[in-house]
Amino acid sequence: MRDHDVLVECRGVSVGYSEPILENVDITIERGEIVALLGGSGCGKSTLLRSLTGLLPPLEGEIVLLGKSLYDSSTDGRAKLLCRTGTAFQQDALFGAMTVAENVALPLHELTRTPGRIIDEMVRMRLALVGLSGYEDVPPTSLSGGQRKRAALARASILDPDVLFCDEPSAGLDPVVAATIDETLKSFRKVLGITIVIVTHELESLRAIADRAVMLGRGSVLAKGTIDELEQSRDEDVFNFFHRVPEVALQDQRSQS
Repeated sequence: MRDHDVLVECRGVSVGYSEPILENVDITIERGEIVALLGGSGCGKSTLLRSLTGLLPPLEGEIVLLGKSLYDSSTDGRAKLLCRTGTAFQQDALFGAMTVAENVALPLHELTRTPGRIIDEMVRMRLALVGLSGYEDVPPTSLSGGQRKRAALARASILDPDVLFCDEPSAGLDPVVAATIDETLKSFRKVLGITIVIVTHELESLRAIADRAVMLGRGSVLAKGTIDELEQSRDEDVFNFFHRVPEVALQDQRSQS
C-alpha cells in the first residue's frame, strides 16, 4: 500500500470535549473505500466525525487527511485540505430560502470562480446523478425526506471531493427510501471515484455499501474489519450490535454463564 493511497488516518487519536469520549483511535482509510463508523448512542462516532471534518480538534493524537496533518496545518492549509472533502450532515442543512439548485451550487459560488453557465450545467448533471432531475427550481420544503437527503448529498459532492463524510444519511427513512440513498453513495464511488466515510447504525445500509467498518464502544475501537469479520467477532458488544440480541435474552445469557 502506497502512502498516497491512504486518504484518512487517525494516529492515536482521542476525541471529546472536557473529557475524552474515545481514546487511542487508530484508523486507516484507503482511496476508493466506503468505511463505516459504528456504535451505540453516545459511543463517540459523531464526535470522531466532527474531528475528521475539521470541526473539533482532537484532545490527543494526529489526524492525517490526504497525506497532511489536518490540525498541524496553517489556517489556510487546513482550509485547502477541507475544500477537497465534502460533508453531508445528519440533518440535511439545506437553506429553505434557496431553491434546490441554489443550494447545490452554493459551494461552487463560494469556493471557486467557475462561470455561472458552467455552474448551472454542473448542478443539472449532479442532480441527475442523485435522481432529482427537474427539481432545480423547487424549494427544499417541498421535497420528501429522502429527496432532501439526496439534494444534500448533491451539494456535498458538487466539488468532486476526494473524501465524502456522511453522518447517518439514511436515518429516519423507510427501508425503500434508505436503499435509494445507498445507491446514490455507491454511484458516487463508481462514477466520481469518491472515498466515503459514513456514520451509521443501519445494518441493511451497512451490509449494502460498506467495504469495512470500525466498531466503537467502551471509549475505544472495539473491532475493525470487513462486515463478515465483525459479524463473527467474539467481542460481546460487537456481536450483539450485528445480531441485535434483545436485552432480555442478554440477561438470560448472563444468568446462565
